[in-house]
Amino acid sequence: MMGLLMEFQDYYTTLGVSRDASDDEIKRAYRKLAKDWHPDRHPEDERDEVEKKFKSVSEANEVLSDPEKRNRYDSLGANYQHGQDFQGGGGIDPEQFANMFGGRSGMGSGEGFSDFFGQMFGDMFSGRGRPQARPQRGADAEAMIQISVGEALLGGKRAFTFRMRTPCDVCDGKGRLTSGACPACGGLGASNQQKNIDLKIPDDVRDGQVLRLRGLGQPGVAGPGALLLTLKLVADDVYSLRGCDVEAEVIIAPWDLLEDTKVNVAVRGGMATARIPVGTKPGQKLRLRGQGLNTSGEARGDLFLVVRLGLPEELSERQRELLEKLGEESDPVRGGAASVD
Repeated sequence: MMGLLMEFQDYYTTLGVSRDASDDEIKRAYRKLAKDWHPDRHPEDERDEVEKKFKSVSEANEVLSDPEKRNRYDSLGANYQHGQDFQGGGGIDPEQFANMFGGRSGMGSGEGFSDFFGQMFGDMFSGRGRPQARPQRGADAEAMIQISVGEALLGGKRAFTFRMRTPCDVCDGKGRLTSGACPACGGLGASNQQKNIDLKIPDDVRDGQVLRLRGLGQPGVAGPGALLLTLKLVADDVYSLRGCDVEAEVIIAPWDLLEDTKVNVAVRGGMATARIPVGTKPGQKLRLRGQGLNTSGEARGDLFLVVRLGLPEELSERQRELLEKLGEESDPVRGGAASVD
C-alpha cells in the first residue's frame, strides 16, 4: 500500500475568486487573506491551524499570480476534481494517472502521458522524485505616510520611519530554545524592527497613491516581500490641494498693487515668474497652467496663486504715521465675514 497521501486544493476556492478573475482581483484577494491569516494576528493556541491556512493562501497566490503556472493549473480543464486525493510513493505512477484520467490509446504503459504531465507540472508527475515546494518570498508589509502638498509639488526626498514585525533570528520564529523561552524575543517568536527610509518623491505623485518598494517587506526563504506604501497628501502653510490643482498663497505689500508686479514662484524643477497685474484685488487667483500635480501620462494640473496682502514685520515710526494717515483719509475696508460698524 502506498504511503504518501497528497491532496490537491482548488486555488481559486482558497482565494475566494472566480476562475476568470483578473490579476488585480487575485492580488487584492491574496493581500486581504494574507493579512487576515497572518500568524501574528492570532493567539498561540491557534497557531498550527492558522499557519496551515496561511501557507495554503500563499501557495494559491504563488500559482495564480504567475501566468505560466496558472495556465498549467487551468489546463486540467472543467473536469478537474478539486480536493481529490491521490496516493503515491516516490512520485505518481504514470499508468495509474492515465487510468484515472482516461489514458489515450497508443500511450502504452504510460508513455507520452508521463511526458505530457512532465511538461505540465515538471518532475512532480514524472516519477523522478517527490514534489519539491518552491521557496516562498516573505509577505508584503503595509504602511502609510503623510507628505505635504508642497513636498509633492516640488519633489525631492522624504525621510520616514516604520516599524515591522519580523520573525526572531535567534529562535527562527519559534519563541523557544532548547533551554527554554527565547531571551531575544521573550518567547513571542517575533519582534518589532524599525526601518529608516529615504523616499524619492515620484514625479507622478498623487493623493492615495500606493508605491511598491521591493525588499522592504517580511523576510522569507526566497527573499523579503515588498512594502506597500500609501501616500497621503496634506496641506501645509502655503500649499493646498484642489483635486490635481494646487493653490499657493502669494503675499505682497499693498503698494505693489499700484503697478504691475512680478514675483518668483517655486515650481517642480525650478522657478517660474508670475505677473500680478495692477489693480489685482486681495484673494484673487492667478493661474499657472501645467504647474500642478500629475493627472495622467504627461498631463499636469494647474497651480493657482492666491494673492494676499501683507506688511513688513517691523514698521518704522514714519511708516506707522503714514499708515495711520492713510486710514484717516480712507473709507473702512472690510471683506469676507467682516461688516462695517
